[in-house]
Amino acid sequence: MRSPSLQALSGLRRARLNILYRSKWVCSSCRMGSIRWSSSGRSTPSSGKPYYITTPIFYVNAAPHIGHFYTMVLADVLKRWQQIKGKETFFLTGTDEHGMKIQRAAAKEGIEPKEFCDTNSDKFRALAEAGNISYDSFIRTTNPEHKQSVSEFWLQLKHALPEHLGLYKGTHQGWYAVSDECFYPEDMVRPDIVPQTGKKIMVSSETGSEVEWVKEETWFFPLTKYKDALLKFYDENPDWITPAHRMNEVRDWVNNHLEDLSITRPASRLSWGIPDPEDHNQTIYVWVDALINYLTQAGYGSKWHSPTDNMGLWPADMQIIGKDILRFHAIYWPALLIALGLPLPKRLLCHNHWTMSNRKMSKSLGNVVNPFFAVQRWDLDPLRYFLMRNGSLTKDMSYSNQLIGSVYTKELQANIGNLFYRVARPKVTAKWSTVEAVSAFRDGAFQGLCEKYSGQAFTSLDEHLEKAPAAFCEEMDKCNTAGAIREMFNLLRE
Repeated sequence: MRSPSLQALSGLRRARLNILYRSKWVCSSCRMGSIRWSSSGRSTPSSGKPYYITTPIFYVNAAPHIGHFYTMVLADVLKRWQQIKGKETFFLTGTDEHGMKIQRAAAKEGIEPKEFCDTNSDKFRALAEAGNISYDSFIRTTNPEHKQSVSEFWLQLKHALPEHLGLYKGTHQGWYAVSDECFYPEDMVRPDIVPQTGKKIMVSSETGSEVEWVKEETWFFPLTKYKDALLKFYDENPDWITPAHRMNEVRDWVNNHLEDLSITRPASRLSWGIPDPEDHNQTIYVWVDALINYLTQAGYGSKWHSPTDNMGLWPADMQIIGKDILRFHAIYWPALLIALGLPLPKRLLCHNHWTMSNRKMSKSLGNVVNPFFAVQRWDLDPLRYFLMRNGSLTKDMSYSNQLIGSVYTKELQANIGNLFYRVARPKVTAKWSTVEAVSAFRDGAFQGLCEKYSGQAFTSLDEHLEKAPAAFCEEMDKCNTAGAIREMFNLLRE
């Protein structure tokens, strides 16, 4: 049973939504069109391409955790922000369902990979529904239309490019991490010891994942041939990645670690994936397969086939990712798009990771946060608020029930809740209607109020009221939800 405070907050949420539906107020710097605030519907149509926002598609080798939920909520909030600004939007999320980890996990459970994927993909879709995530499409890489899109993209890479810029076949050997689904160069692995057994292993110095030496015949994408094109793009688009310091990491990798990319795996080792349409002995690398999902939703391979066609949703306006997959989205993905002459996404938003009370979450420690349980414990809106308030693009974030409880009590209850109660509670000794007051404000009845009440406290409040909308909008346009909330509380403290 919910506590009285949770019930009160749910009531507050309903009242807030009613006000939003009725109110004609729009932020002064965002008077670009009408508002539609909906958890499921699309925003007001416009003459141009919809604002296309994506999350990474989530890997279904395990159940969803709080990090997945944070990414969903962040994308949802930023989509709604674009709607408030009057833009038509399209929000894509979904699941990544191929690769060695899926193949091994399904075998461990004694079921077919597709059955394994169906079960876990449903969990991510259920999380989106439970979280009031206003996605417009939920894509799965096992969908037939995605396989068609990947096959066309692959054949273009194989046959439509000059010989030195297209795919070539060769023998690849190197350190491969099954858990990361990628190879690491020699200078990015190190020896380690398994604490429980004392076994000596090699691990990635970037992720700590165990690597194994693999030698096999594969198809290669000549990534090194695109080095200059990548650096030129970074130079011309210095603000492409948010936050800006992530661009330095990307440049360092391109300058010091770039190697041609092995983009198939022998089907004898990896059968669960999309095969090379012309050589079923090779399975397309899961990361190439996964990245193309953004094009699949835009109609590539079905509605359009080249950059001279109407590309629908493409290019994406914002792609939201975690810091662990920055290299794939900021190096591999743009290089593949450049190869086919396709436009690059307009912006990458890279967020940090959640820890549990400042300790890394891991299954072995038993401290991975189940988002379904978190929603059940705190209710949805308080949890979404906490994630947006404490989320960060520059440092890892700490999740703790004690911290959520403190934020709930001090901010949602004592500050926002108290203010709302003072404004909206029934007055015993005077006639009072919040609806009539808001209507009177919209009609200009309160203009000149500062001149009438010219005390220092009122003047200071009026100045904050004047500046707050623009400051809030500036933070939201920077995708800094924590900063936007801070601006709101600066006003409330007045």
